[in-house]
Amino acid sequence: MVKNSQNWKFIGLNVLIAVVLVVVIIAVVVIWLRKYTNHGQEIEVPQITGLYVQEAEVLLASSDLKVEVIDSTFSNKVPLGTIVEQLPPAEAHAKAGRTVYVIVNAKAERQVVLPELHDISYRQVSNMLRQLGLEVDSIIYEPSEYRDLVMDLRVGEQSLETGEKVNVGTKISLVVGQGTGTEMVMVPDLGGLRLIDARSALLATHLSLGSTSYDEEVTEENRDLYVVYMQEPQAGQMLLEGSGVHIKLSLNREKAVTADNVEDEEVFF
Repeated sequence: MVKNSQNWKFIGLNVLIAVVLVVVIIAVVVIWLRKYTNHGQEIEVPQITGLYVQEAEVLLASSDLKVEVIDSTFSNKVPLGTIVEQLPPAEAHAKAGRTVYVIVNAKAERQVVLPELHDISYRQVSNMLRQLGLEVDSIIYEPSEYRDLVMDLRVGEQSLETGEKVNVGTKISLVVGQGTGTEMVMVPDLGGLRLIDARSALLATHLSLGSTSYDEEVTEENRDLYVVYMQEPQAGQMLLEGSGVHIKLSLNREKAVTADNVEDEEVFF
């Protein structure tokens, strides 16, 4: 009996020790978790939208918070490089050390490449420009052989070239054909002019650009280097307003200089 009693005492002591150890371990874990997670300690997230990232870093550091940029967008309604959205939002509560994720307005204006839009219906061109993020500011009607086709695109008085980079949101004026007029005008000399300059010269005299051709293969790299070396009708002739003038272009500027001296060695069409 004595031996059995001792055994029960030994077992009971071990169970008591085990229970105490479990309670101590649980208490330590709870205390550690409370400390690690800053239980009950939350910080109000400040407003950082509208600030630059560097400014937001200083402000959040004072509240033991961090900032991380996760995306960018573009808007011409707020300063470039500023924060436009934050998560968590302002006045939300977060634990110390939490990261506030932000979206910033791009530091540079986004640009798009202008596609070939000449001799296309102005309605179609208007839709294409809107899809690119550009705006049609106004439509200017000029005499032309063909009605409702776009003859030129301008920002102010400056014509835009195909392939030119334009800032998103730019307002563009479309020069649109309204048909031939009733007045006779003199054909200007287009020799040596680039395509965009030849088009502008014709528009200035109420004429339109007819067909264009090149004496060799054109690439995106050399397109802007070509100059007019032949035109039909010739400079000085009289045409009805809106009539088209056809041109040929070459990389060889010498052709433009000598074209007037060349007799009908080259047929235009």
